[in-house]
Amino acid sequence: MDPPHRKHLFASIKFQTAADLESWKKTFPDPSTSPACYATTLDIGCSHVVTAEDAEAGGWIRGFSRVVDLGVSDKVVSRDEPKTPLTPFHGLSPAIKSLRVDFINLLPPRVFDLALSFPLLKDLTVTSIFPPLSIDGDGFDEELDDVWPPYSPAFTGSLKLSRGGVRRIARRLASIPGGIHFRKLNLTQFHEEDLTLITGLVKGCFHTLESLDIAGQPGRTSVWYLRLYR
Repeated sequence: MDPPHRKHLFASIKFQTAADLESWKKTFPDPSTSPACYATTLDIGCSHVVTAEDAEAGGWIRGFSRVVDLGVSDKVVSRDEPKTPLTPFHGLSPAIKSLRVDFINLLPPRVFDLALSFPLLKDLTVTSIFPPLSIDGDGFDEELDDVWPPYSPAFTGSLKLSRGGVRRIARRLASIPGGIHFRKLNLTQFHEEDLTLITGLVKGCFHTLESLDIAGQPGRTSVWYLRLYR
């Protein structure tokens, strides 16, 4: 198979199960010669089987060095185990501009640690259900600090938050040095008590915002679509 064909055949790679990933590793045991370098879109739906060793020198992850669009999800992890490791994907590709995260249970700091490892990141989608809110607070600040990398993502594209991610992610975004500059906001399945945070998020990127799509819990909050012209 010649390189031109490989470039198109392997532009988009998806690992839905552990078996898919294992088959890839057996077929292409040497990451330096695998067609991973042609991939621009990578979807990993079995992140629970990805280990730290996979991301080390010689590991299969390192072969995906030109990925622009990354999706990481896992529906196998138990709701009682919110400590899903995402560190193997940190800095996977310096070219990543779009990140999609979808888990059954995940601590918010892990999402931001991953997002901040991609300095060119523009679009962020989070549809995870985070751990339940605690009595003494919402648990958001667990394992969280205010240390930001020298080059934080510009966040100039789109932001999509739904389910448990709205409140916690919105709060964290509000603290980003230099502010946020999203052009599109899509916020769904949130509670009415989160409207203050959401309002702050909208105001934070008002000068760049082009479209706004908001939908609360079914039957509780209306849906708005706003097009701003300057």
